[in-house]
Amino acid sequence: MDGNILSFTSPASDWNEAFPVGCGRLGAMVFGGVGTELLQLNEDSVWYGGPKDRINLSAKDAIPKIRKAIDEGRITEAQDLCALALSGIPDTQSHYEPLCNLYILFDHETDDTEEYRRELDLEESGVRITYKKDGAVFRRSVIASFPDKVIATDLGCDKPGRISFRTQIARGNITWDMRPYKTQIYRNPGYNSCVDSIENTGGNVTVLTGRCGGSGSSEFACGIKVICKGGSVSSVGSSIVVEGADEAQILIAATSEFYESDIRGYLDKTLEDAAAKGFRKIQEDHRADYKWLYGRTSLTLPEGQQDVVRMFNFGKYLTISGSRPGSQPLNLQGIWNKDTDPAWGSKYTININTEMNYWPCEALDLPECHLPLMDLIERMKPRGQEVARRMYGARGFAAHHNTDLFGDCAPQDTCLSSTYWVLGAAWLCLHIWEHYRYTGDVAFLSEHFDTMVEAAVFIVDYKILDNGYLALSPTLSPENEYVLENGETGCVCKGASMDDQIIGELFGAVLKAEDILKTGRSEIEEIREAMNLIKPVTIGSDGRILEWHEEYEEKDPGHRHISHLFGLFPGTSIQGEELIAAATETLAKRLESGSGHTGWSRAWIINLYAAAGQGEEAYKHLRLLMSNSLLPNLLDNHPPFQIDGNFGLVSGIIRMILGREGECLPALPAAWKSGSVRGLKLPGGDKIDLVWEDGKVVSEHIYHG
Repeated sequence: MDGNILSFTSPASDWNEAFPVGCGRLGAMVFGGVGTELLQLNEDSVWYGGPKDRINLSAKDAIPKIRKAIDEGRITEAQDLCALALSGIPDTQSHYEPLCNLYILFDHETDDTEEYRRELDLEESGVRITYKKDGAVFRRSVIASFPDKVIATDLGCDKPGRISFRTQIARGNITWDMRPYKTQIYRNPGYNSCVDSIENTGGNVTVLTGRCGGSGSSEFACGIKVICKGGSVSSVGSSIVVEGADEAQILIAATSEFYESDIRGYLDKTLEDAAAKGFRKIQEDHRADYKWLYGRTSLTLPEGQQDVVRMFNFGKYLTISGSRPGSQPLNLQGIWNKDTDPAWGSKYTININTEMNYWPCEALDLPECHLPLMDLIERMKPRGQEVARRMYGARGFAAHHNTDLFGDCAPQDTCLSSTYWVLGAAWLCLHIWEHYRYTGDVAFLSEHFDTMVEAAVFIVDYKILDNGYLALSPTLSPENEYVLENGETGCVCKGASMDDQIIGELFGAVLKAEDILKTGRSEIEEIREAMNLIKPVTIGSDGRILEWHEEYEEKDPGHRHISHLFGLFPGTSIQGEELIAAATETLAKRLESGSGHTGWSRAWIINLYAAAGQGEEAYKHLRLLMSNSLLPNLLDNHPPFQIDGNFGLVSGIIRMILGREGECLPALPAAWKSGSVRGLKLPGGDKIDLVWEDGKVVSEHIYHG
């Protein structure tokens, strides 16, 4: 098995077998059909509606009543008031939408082929399709170029004059009829029910325009330009028709008003500039740009572990393809979404999932790929300041468990076990500190320091004291429930262990940053005082880490969230023999009761065992994730598809080999008794090349580069 190649011997039968390509803003799923090729397209700013004011103005008056009900054990009453007064209005944020579909309808009479091969090359960043048909060898390449901001398809054949096809660009209810078009009665795939216009211009260009649903939404446009060598190209209706060409290229560009005021002008220039370069030069520049990032790190493992190496490489590929400077950060599906109303809105779920997408980023020496998340955090801040002030009567920056393209920070959903959690901004701001830890970029830290302080100040204002300890109320432990002695179940509470652990990390990061920047801000002393009130990680009577401030029974002891072990990973407050033993006992109970049944949850478990120094357990769960939670195209399956598990898996691999502070082989399993890594980044900015044999380091080279 080649650790850089994903391959099939047939076209994708559905989306779960298609290959992803992307260049930050633009993404495509490539199916590799014989009669009909489908590129299912996304542009990362195509989201429903526009910015909305969803703040529930009843919240400020309701908070004291909710707190009193929690104090008096009237949990059902407290939760009912939360649902009424703390939920957003409306309770749902904007969601991600597909861009459109490009169909390339070939002149083949049948789908029969010989020697069909479809592969995704992770090292070269491209999809290749080859097959023999009617005495000729057909080839196809698809790349997504960050330098040229296009997706480019190259079509060729070993015999001249054999490239004939017609294009159809469409957006709507998906039919995805992949048969040769000559066998189809209904020849308008996609229905075009969500399109405003489709027009051909200049004989070889088609432009589709539409508007995302909802008030204040952006207009978007997608354009294709077809170029052929030999044969003819013509415009017929809304199709471009190529007949008898020796080879052909299709260039795709797209944007929305979120990015560009003149979307048609942007398309025209982007397609014109790309066409002037031609596919070969586009591909050359794309490879140089991509390999500069991909080639920074590498992993080798013993024979029989190439599938693990491939998953490591696939995670690098997805990071580089889906998160580039100037793009949006990776959402629940990265940039690859086929559904008009996707699962969970394909939003940014910030009580674990968005953060997990970026866990491996800095260690992979891909700091520039982390920057889109920083841009989103800054876009959230003014919205979150309004939430803090108008909902909670507090200073600072607050966000809940979801956000969207527009940085909406008001509560999402009316879900008792997740909605009324206020530490989304706090967790995200730890990524600012993480980026600084690895890059040492003081200018970056200074630029984003105010955002960290604002997230901390909200906590200072929102907190209460409970038995002398800082506590949030109402809060919850995402997304679990507890059982009271009277049998009543509850979600909202006063004080949760995950809160303490996140707050401790954020306050600590702010204080360390202040030591570096020496801003003298007055809020720093308030934060320092509040830090002294944080409840330490506590072990319950059963030897496990407490999930709440009270020793409640969990309603679901096998819950997929393992929130109270945040301090083990990605946090740092669960350290030392006693706490780590309690954490592993906590994990064992979760797993015994059924946890790890979603891809991202299993990925978190890998990282937790790696952080606990238990390599065999980490490896066992790595294998379970790969066996049970991957789609045929290796994308993570929640189910349905959710990309966070791909990145969590890569983070777990790294942490088995290299500890968070640079410890070598802290959780190496026996299956990896020999191997090497090259170029992994250490906190502080140095890199490491590491070689080990029989489980022991034989070469360690640390350098700055």
